[in-house]
Amino acid sequence: MSLYSKRGVSAQKEEVHKATEKLDQGLYPHAFCKIYPDYLGNDADWVNLMHADGAGTKSILAYLYWKQTGNLEVWKGIAQDAIVMNIDDLLCVGIHDNLLFSSTIDRNKGLIPGEVLEAIISGTQEFFDQMKTYGVNIHYLGGETADVGDVVRSIAVNGTMTARWPKNKLVTNDLIQAGDVIVGFSSAGQANYETAYNSGIGSNGLTSARHDALHKDYARNFPESFDTNLNDEVVYIGPHRLTDSIEVPGFPTTDIGHLLLSPTRTYAPLMKVLLDEHFSDIHGLVHCSGGGQTKCMKYLPAPFKIIKDNLFAPPVVFDLLKAASGSDWREMYQVFNMGHRLEVFTSEKAADQLLAAGAALGLEGKIVGRVEASEKKELVLHSPDGSIVTY
Repeated sequence: MSLYSKRGVSAQKEEVHKATEKLDQGLYPHAFCKIYPDYLGNDADWVNLMHADGAGTKSILAYLYWKQTGNLEVWKGIAQDAIVMNIDDLLCVGIHDNLLFSSTIDRNKGLIPGEVLEAIISGTQEFFDQMKTYGVNIHYLGGETADVGDVVRSIAVNGTMTARWPKNKLVTNDLIQAGDVIVGFSSAGQANYETAYNSGIGSNGLTSARHDALHKDYARNFPESFDTNLNDEVVYIGPHRLTDSIEVPGFPTTDIGHLLLSPTRTYAPLMKVLLDEHFSDIHGLVHCSGGGQTKCMKYLPAPFKIIKDNLFAPPVVFDLLKAASGSDWREMYQVFNMGHRLEVFTSEKAADQLLAAGAALGLEGKIVGRVEASEKKELVLHSPDGSIVTY
């Protein structure tokens, strides 16, 4: 059993999928998000979507860093995480404007004071204001903030995003075909719309990242930060403190905390351009969130073979986590994005234009793989050490 499983979490969410397997799959079962008829406007040419997600256990890292340093800015990053895990999924069905957002914050009031709530709520509005300058309009409709100390140990930050969208502007992944290439856009570095280096960690795999990287002192000093029913052998087993310095080539020295708390990068400014100017070239879109580099397998319209043989070199944070955990490549690629979160399935001819659009925004991109005809769904990944991992 993997460390991830021993901590009570699952990269593939098998039990969640089993619980929901009998639900309506929507109009387009291969689309990245469920798409339903236009119940709001009753127009056959439009659809409705509602998406719910959040920052997950990354909020615990923010709690630890804030308690250790007093830095409230990390909570603005958590606000961004909760938003981006919604909007970037919706981007993958083509939606990039006129979205509605409602937040849900559950806190233990005894541990989380009002100044933390203020930082999260103001961070939410600041992110929306920034996206508006790129033509992505998100309307903040408030939400629910509940004091539920009997339910949560510290704080949970989540949100729901809703949209109404024309059918002829949807990306359903049904156009993915043999011969397509996969253009990946990096999750790390510093895009033009970011103010600091982004480690690329996103908001997935943070339970493993926290326990694998951080020192046992965090268990002793902050027992509210983990499930005390867990076996001690999987709780905070790493060598690091959040304030430990770390070098990132080409960027100012930072600390472990900022690597693990880098706000989830949004691809909204890029996707606004791609969907407005290159819509017909986009055959499919995948957000490599939960499930990491295996995520694409859920959304293929046919039993294709996906070969990713030109992946990004893993950013520093993933090298750190692999060394701390001793995980093999197979588990790392299932849990983390490992260097890119946005995948665009397109023709080889169109790839250069998409890459140029990314470069204009400071987003590194490249062709990471391709689609081949096959009798079964198969994924082949080429690891940095030359080994091949198959799923």
